[in-house]
Amino acid sequence: MIEVRNLTKAYGRTVAVDALGFEVRPGSVTGFLGPNGSGKSTTMRMIMGLDRPDTGEARIGGRAYRDLAWPLREVGALLEARTFHPGRSAHHHLAALAAAGGIASRRVGEVLETVGLSAVAHRRAGKYSLGTAQRLGIAAALLGDPAVLLFDEPVNGLDPQGVRWIRNLMRSLAAEGRTVLLSSHLIAEMALTADHLVVIGRGRLLADTTVRELTRGGGSLEEAFFRLTGGSAEYRGTGADPSAGLTEADCAPPATGPACIRAGRMALTPTGSAPGPPSDDRAAHREAPAPGQRPHHGVPRRGSAEHEERHS
Repeated sequence: MIEVRNLTKAYGRTVAVDALGFEVRPGSVTGFLGPNGSGKSTTMRMIMGLDRPDTGEARIGGRAYRDLAWPLREVGALLEARTFHPGRSAHHHLAALAAAGGIASRRVGEVLETVGLSAVAHRRAGKYSLGTAQRLGIAAALLGDPAVLLFDEPVNGLDPQGVRWIRNLMRSLAAEGRTVLLSSHLIAEMALTADHLVVIGRGRLLADTTVRELTRGGGSLEEAFFRLTGGSAEYRGTGADPSAGLTEADCAPPATGPACIRAGRMALTPTGSAPGPPSDDRAAHREAPAPGQRPHHGVPRRGSAEHEERHS
């Protein structure tokens, strides 16, 4: 389980994350949505102990990341794809992580097979396409068979077959009882993958609810997303104002957010209030190696890097 409590982070005068709080429970895929620069990557970095919050805390299984007895065996994360030495092969990279984390060497071959990299496991990773590099990052996150997993935009660079594979993988991991936090800018894909959603804008919580509840009025997740985030990002083009035409029914909880405020359909609340200008959400700078020594329960072995390599 992941717990985020009153998490705040500022870079100079720019507030990237503002008193943010939510929980990610085991057994389901929690989607983490927000406009670019809304604070998603910064939040995930603070959960993983890569950035220090100004106030608040993030806990994994009841403890801060720095206090985990065996961090490489308890949580895995993909925060950025290319965090490996370009001169190393995928096999070498994963073997080094396994040795450092006290993880059985047999797991290297298992996760390479899981992510479809067996055929290119001994090629230099610096030659990989973005999609293949993403697969290597996912393999590293899964290496220790961890109970808690964080994925920041894992479908970047993947072809449609790879995107579908990610969807099946995320749902399979959750079905095994793991805690899965997944950020993505592909809203339609998130609707097919996530069970629960945490939506943020300008570093603040806009919604913490199920996909079904957020779309219960019959609209799409995309429509609900733009309603929530209309005051947290600038959308350009004809008909770009997400608050246009909103009714009181549209803005009934949990569909509360800046767009509803702009439409004059609800009172200003802490959840709906909009802070200062959008922050530049800092990209992750390293991938946290995967933990976990629990028995592996058969993550689906789907997809292949060869197709992506041929089309890169």
